Amino acid sequence: MSTLIKNGRIVTAADDFVADVLIEDGRIAAIGHNLAAGNGLETHDAGGLLVLPGGIDVHTHLDSESATSHTVDTFASGGRAAAFGGTTTVVDFCNQIRGGSLLAGFEAWRRRAECTPIDVGAHMIVVDFGPSTAAEMERLMTGEGVTSFKLFTAYPGALMVDDGTLLQAMRAAGRHGGQISVHCENGHIIQMLVGEAVAAGNLAPRHHMLTRPPLAEGEATQRVIALAEVTGTPLYIVHLSARQSLEAVAEARRRGLAVHAETCTHYLFLTDAEYDRPGFEGAKVIMSPPLRAAEHVEALWRGIAAGDLSVVSTDHCPYTFAAEPYGAKHSKRAGGEAFHKVPNGAPGIEERLHVLYSGGVATGRLSASRFVELTATAPAKLFGLYPKKGTIAVGSDADLVLLDPEARWTIRAADGHGRMDYSLFEGFEATGRIKKVFLRGEMIVEGDTWLGREGGGQFIARGPSGSL
Repeated sequence: MSTLIKNGRIVTAADDFVADVLIEDGRIAAIGHNLAAGNGLETHDAGGLLVLPGGIDVHTHLDSESATSHTVDTFASGGRAAAFGGTTTVVDFCNQIRGGSLLAGFEAWRRRAECTPIDVGAHMIVVDFGPSTAAEMERLMTGEGVTSFKLFTAYPGALMVDDGTLLQAMRAAGRHGGQISVHCENGHIIQMLVGEAVAAGNLAPRHHMLTRPPLAEGEATQRVIALAEVTGTPLYIVHLSARQSLEAVAEARRRGLAVHAETCTHYLFLTDAEYDRPGFEGAKVIMSPPLRAAEHVEALWRGIAAGDLSVVSTDHCPYTFAAEPYGAKHSKRAGGEAFHKVPNGAPGIEERLHVLYSGGVATGRLSASRFVELTATAPAKLFGLYPKKGTIAVGSDADLVLLDPEARWTIRAADGHGRMDYSLFEGFEATGRIKKVFLRGEMIVEGDTWLGREGGGQFIARGPSGSL
């Protein structure tokens, strides 16, 4: 069945105009005025609504297991929550087991992702570099459409790699149109500070923030940029939270280096005051990097205005607060109540577009087109999805979001559509609400009604990554 969306205000990263959109066979067939409606044509009147490209979240951890914990959202539940929040594509993380095969990690991830109701792509996390790693990276890039790889300068003994491994991975990725993403914190500094805090009996959630200072993030960011400059490989800094890191990225970009960075919704709207919640409540905001002081929040907004931050993602790494009903392993209780044993991660896949629209576009801090660029177009370009995804253009997938810019409502975890029992934005008074969501022309969300289906999403093999 063909679908016609009439009279909507179409917003892309470059344009903002009123028109109709005709959808055929899952793709946009025409954009224009007074497009004819015919027999068998499903019509939606978007008068007074914004018509946006489906959101793309390039930083999620769905159905992801570590030694002591397991994120609570499956691809089915997380994908449903994403869709209600206007996100129609995620690029999620596969994990290499230390000493194991990248390809084995990818295949295990593919099996877990089969239930997805939205479209998915994959990044690969590299934790060591053996004799076959470069060849496996090439196979993933050229044969599977996995063109981005993530490494860590944090978590010694678990995920952290040394500079030599980073250099080897950068060289291997750069040969075949790949991009390296890095979690930038100095793991040795953090390890020392955590050890001192624990020895002194300082175990409350606030000490998670105090033991991961901005300088630890800034130093690692500067160092990783230097390695990328040596290799010439495109670099993407994930979940940037600190002024020092932003300054390093801005300076690299002024020198013409292929360095891009994302921040996350929570770093733009929350501060380290959240760690002062009573009792164990501060564990809800134990994520890495941690929330920062207000000066860093303002620096991030300046970075968005200057173009030094290219993407707003979520780092959706969800653990419930309560141990039940899914079990302690899926909750913040997995390691007890000592801050250094609490699973790192926070939710946000459903709230991202609503919070950023309300706190950015509705307040005049962002234009509607810049909002689209941050949440859909730039992610699509940087991670090899454009123009199939990330825009509204003839030939593109008909991933569309209809948003009422005047609606006012309150974000409540109880109204969410994933498995989470709390929201970082509980009680947030939002302006603008998503009314309908289409995935490749099929309406999967209408108001509070779920019309999608498990397994209805597709795996997207991506093209070269690292360029806007």
